[in-house]
Amino acid sequence: MYTLRSRTQHLGRFQGFARSQTHRTLSQAPRYVHQSSPRNVALPTSSASHTSSPLISTQTEPQQATAKVVLGRLPTSTVLRSYLITRMSSSPALLTLCFNVLRRMLDSKSYLMSIERNPVLSQILKKTFYAQFCVGEKRDEVVRNTNFARSVLGYDGILFEYALEVLGGTTPTAAETAQEIEVWRKGMLQSVEMAQDGDFVGLKWSGLGRHALQLLQNQQDATPEMWSAIIAACDAAAAKGVTLLPGAEEEITNPGLEKWTLALQKKYNTLERGRAVVYTTYQCYLRSISSRLASHLETASREGYIAGVKLVRGAYLTSEPKELTFDNKEGTDKMYDACAEAVVRQAWTPTVSPSSPYTAFPQVNIVLATHNLPSIQAAKSIRATQLTQAPPHSLPRLTYAQLQGMADEISQSLVQDPTMKEDKMAKVVKCMTWGTTTECLNFLLRRASENKEAALRTDDTRRAMGAELLRRCKSVVGLA
Repeated sequence: MYTLRSRTQHLGRFQGFARSQTHRTLSQAPRYVHQSSPRNVALPTSSASHTSSPLISTQTEPQQATAKVVLGRLPTSTVLRSYLITRMSSSPALLTLCFNVLRRMLDSKSYLMSIERNPVLSQILKKTFYAQFCVGEKRDEVVRNTNFARSVLGYDGILFEYALEVLGGTTPTAAETAQEIEVWRKGMLQSVEMAQDGDFVGLKWSGLGRHALQLLQNQQDATPEMWSAIIAACDAAAAKGVTLLPGAEEEITNPGLEKWTLALQKKYNTLERGRAVVYTTYQCYLRSISSRLASHLETASREGYIAGVKLVRGAYLTSEPKELTFDNKEGTDKMYDACAEAVVRQAWTPTVSPSSPYTAFPQVNIVLATHNLPSIQAAKSIRATQLTQAPPHSLPRLTYAQLQGMADEISQSLVQDPTMKEDKMAKVVKCMTWGTTTECLNFLLRRASENKEAALRTDDTRRAMGAELLRRCKSVVGLA
């Protein structure tokens, strides 16, 4: 049994160790507007000026990490491709030109410019942009690449996302609606089939089709045919130990999709099951998101199920009414960190507070989908404290998620961080999109257009990849 003094000393040593290891593998960088960039871990940078947790030190420390420590597991082809693509994407002119060329290829009817008809062009794109951000077209290719990500790169799991475009346009016929539902159902079941126990599968409600999108925007229930496809995906995921992560969309759609998602949480996220099968995604650039999160947490507490919480900063800033969102990235960052603190601590806070002070905080499972270093450090620091106070298996499930082809220096730093091994209920996953070259490029172009600022802010990753390439060249000639 610890005395108060020994417990305090132990806590201090543990927190100091966690901070020192984090600073060795992750470097802080300045914050940007509404989307965090990947952080360079190969080169020293200034410390971040913002943190939401008093447990995070704001002192600048010498960076001891090298590109070899962080990026040494990546194949040279991956490092070179990442460097070239981030070199291009960090230039506004080159990025715009690339978008225009890719869009013209996808829409082209000519043989030379068509991705589907010109095999040479198809292979060039498959080996570059597709390989950077996507994991495969068919099951064998997807399984092979995800197994490499687990066994060689060290990720604890994969977040599969089927590259199904959000449909829009004219009102569909009954036959078209049935076909759209079936395409979604097959894609979801294929994703669950390729996933392993503990993996995640992204879920796009509007991917169910044009009729589904209309129902969501009017906060109406799914049709029996839609609900049958949804239940089939949820049943398959629950049976295999896979988690479904429904994405958020524009605010006009979010109340409707949250209605569907919360009904599934009540059905599948039971305390007896011991884990959340279905999550809700919260976009923290919305001013009202903390009150909505608090309301959903109250419902989970009252009705006795596990709340699945996925926090993102948001991807529809340019299309949202300005009065709904924060005016600058600082507001978004503070909201994100405040929501993360509440769910990681499993405690009400002034920002995330219940309508009744007597409401107990529910059990939660958490996904922090972010490339933002200070947010990751804040969550890790809270967990370091919790690990000194309770057994690891008593803590809520916590997952750090980053996109494939982005923030590899942060993802690799996390999987190699020795303090992560202490946290048995935390994991690091990569979000990997699968589908045909045409499907995935359409999907990626839409996402990049929604969040062009993020696509531009890849300079830190470019520098990290450049430093790693230089290190490998030096080692070849014996200078490393």
